[in-house]
Amino acid sequence: MAAKICCTPASIVCPEFSDFSDYKVYNAACEKYVKATQEWTKANGSSECAGEIIFFGVGDGSARYVVFSLKPVKLIHLDDGDSYHFPYAHLLTAKAVREEVRRNKGE
Repeated sequence: MAAKICCTPASIVCPEFSDFSDYKVYNAACEKYVKATQEWTKANGSSECAGEIIFFGVGDGSARYVVFSLKPVKLIHLDDGDSYHFPYAHLLTAKAVREEVRRNKGE
């Protein structure tokens, strides 16, 4: 079964770079957006990995997702920054997501 890639909930608004004149302020807004997404996912997700961030190198940056569930695999795409998408995210299995969480934690 293919992984489902979702957007952040409507209540969590992704900052737009054009709304900021200062890059540091924009980065702080992005950090707040990511933390809010993680907290929402931990409260509403259904796996031991809920709220964990996984990422994959794409172009000159990375595609980032927050794990929502593993059965079935549901990931929330983080749309800040360059908003890259990993072209194979929909093919991720629960085992692969667990491995990415472990790897990203440096375990």
